[in-house]
Amino acid sequence: MIAVDDLIALVRNYNPKTNEKLIREAYDYGLAMHEGQFRQSGEPYFMHPVAVAAILTEQRLDDATIITALLHDTIEDTKASYSEVEQKFGREIADLVDGVTKLTNLQLSSTETQQAENFRKLLMAMSKDLRVILVKLADRLHNMRTIKAMRPEKQAKKARETMDIFAPLAGRMGMQWMREELEDLSFRVLNPEGRASILRRFITLQKESGDVVERITSDMRAEFDKAGIEAVVFGRAKKPYSIWRKMQEKNMGFSRLSDIYGFRVLTETEDECYRALGVIHQRWRAVPGRFKDYISQPKSNGYRSIHTTVSGRDGKRVEVQIRTRQMHDVAETGVAAHWSYRDGVRSENPFAVDPVKWISTLTEQFNAEEDHDEFLEAVKLEMYSDKVFCFTPKGEVVKLPKGATPIDFAYAIHTRIGNACVGAKIDGMRVPLWSRVKNGQSVEIITAEGQTPQATWLEIATTGKAKTAIRRALREVDRSRFIKLGRELARSAFDHVGKKATDKALETAARHLRLDGRDDLLARLGSAELTAREVVHSVYPDLAEGESDQIDTTRAVVGISADQSFTRARCCQPLPGERIVGIKVRGQGVMVHSIDCAALADFEDQPERWLDLHWHAGKHPPIHTATLDLTIGNDAGVLGRICTLIGEQKANISDLQFKDRKPDFYRLLVDVDLRDAEHLHSVMSALEAESDVAAIERHRDPSRVTDANA
Repeated sequence: MIAVDDLIALVRNYNPKTNEKLIREAYDYGLAMHEGQFRQSGEPYFMHPVAVAAILTEQRLDDATIITALLHDTIEDTKASYSEVEQKFGREIADLVDGVTKLTNLQLSSTETQQAENFRKLLMAMSKDLRVILVKLADRLHNMRTIKAMRPEKQAKKARETMDIFAPLAGRMGMQWMREELEDLSFRVLNPEGRASILRRFITLQKESGDVVERITSDMRAEFDKAGIEAVVFGRAKKPYSIWRKMQEKNMGFSRLSDIYGFRVLTETEDECYRALGVIHQRWRAVPGRFKDYISQPKSNGYRSIHTTVSGRDGKRVEVQIRTRQMHDVAETGVAAHWSYRDGVRSENPFAVDPVKWISTLTEQFNAEEDHDEFLEAVKLEMYSDKVFCFTPKGEVVKLPKGATPIDFAYAIHTRIGNACVGAKIDGMRVPLWSRVKNGQSVEIITAEGQTPQATWLEIATTGKAKTAIRRALREVDRSRFIKLGRELARSAFDHVGKKATDKALETAARHLRLDGRDDLLARLGSAELTAREVVHSVYPDLAEGESDQIDTTRAVVGISADQSFTRARCCQPLPGERIVGIKVRGQGVMVHSIDCAALADFEDQPERWLDLHWHAGKHPPIHTATLDLTIGNDAGVLGRICTLIGEQKANISDLQFKDRKPDFYRLLVDVDLRDAEHLHSVMSALEAESDVAAIERHRDPSRVTDANA
């Protein structure tokens, strides 16, 4: 838990004139009120309000907001009352704490009618003082960061509520960094396997193409230097959820996505923003339709920036945002920039939006709505600006991504409706199926018995649900033909490696590829959704890789004579690719150690026993054992996923030993057979990307040193 002096230091960094005495009193009061209360993780409860306050210091918020964070659960969860908080800390803080309490009591994930009323209350609370929602967002962010302690069903409920309401609200307020983190934390809970797969693919991409971010950043800096523009450039890979959403919306695999990196350029003046844009477009090719100028046309929350997407020589697209430093401050904190402090005074940022005006424009249209359903629809249309809400002829609301077509609408209602679709009407007018639906439109789907999906629909549909259903229907139509073709492809591929495509081999391949049996495998193979190499590799990975060029294990080390044998020291477990030395051992040949092995200190006074060695260059077989020290979550299926991940990296587990068992975590030592140091890096990188792996490091045990003093 952050100590009060450390918290005050965080505030003093941006506000030297802070009321330290009042913050200290609020800290002590909150600590006393929450005395004896604990979080589900077993930690003292008061650590949560303190962590929320620390999050708000990152946005350089005023003392009242920081104190509200420290007290935000006192009225709800302790014997403290509104009048007592008002007496000790003043009416402003008491009203803020009371506002957060009322927000906390809203059941935002309830039925549609109740949700509409709760949205109305949420906006009313925001309209009184926007700092209430800032504290609530920070509260939700910390709860999501520590969600592991909750029961799985509670985690899923909180994550869904965060994804549906709090993350879009943070984005609507201009706090894009918070939206991205809330989405990613929710994604980790709702689809941990999807998130881990994205991270693993990033690791593979970085190994194949190097540090793309550093390379492009350096190129941009060089271009700006030549043009005489003073600019700060930094880039990063986009968040896993952002990439996953794009994959689902475009129904594209990771390898086909191009703009997975984003770059920001910060200049001193607005004029330099446009000059920087010109430099970038001269150096890289602009992607048509991907340019937006939010400097000349700012967003309602004060956001200003130029957005463009460019592609390099390798065809990779990158998104570039160009803005001044003052614009960047607002882009990072959104509407909260109004309360930001710098050097003890309110930051006079000309781009910061007046929160009163912002919230009034947001609520003005809603106040006129009397019908709850219409009100909720208006709220959602405003909050989810990247979504399209349209209606069925019966008035039911269908939510679709921007750019969706009547085909997407039909499949959103029901797969049967989509498969039988022959036409569509929008607002009563017959339209082509490739038309784009817009907010508020009424869409009617025309169906016909006997109709089946057309292959051209795949180019029309935009949602993953529609594309998946279309492919499934098309696959069923030609299933028998694809199965026959797939069998021939499988026979040829297995013959190529000297094996037979037996029913048992095909069933094994289907199981490894998580498909519904042999026929499903053959149908996908015949329709080119799988390659023959993938099928063979799933059953015979070694044959698919090719083992003929591997180095002879007895000659893997260079530097020993033909009549000498060598052994890898168990204390340091050296791997091919690492620097090594040898110690001559009577009767045992040569003991090979890593150059940094602690056991080598025992031989410093025996230089005659040392040999200068190195590993033979080339491909080594996966027989070199290294021990990994893993701490993993104690949840169903976690250990199985860890073993599967190691297997996917073509590494074999030769031993597994549990060292510590706790209610929430296991610590274990895993012996893995590897090719070389690069193979070790691949395995550890894949495990680090797994959300249920809390810690991982290579384990070396000096007590296992082989007796080399003989």
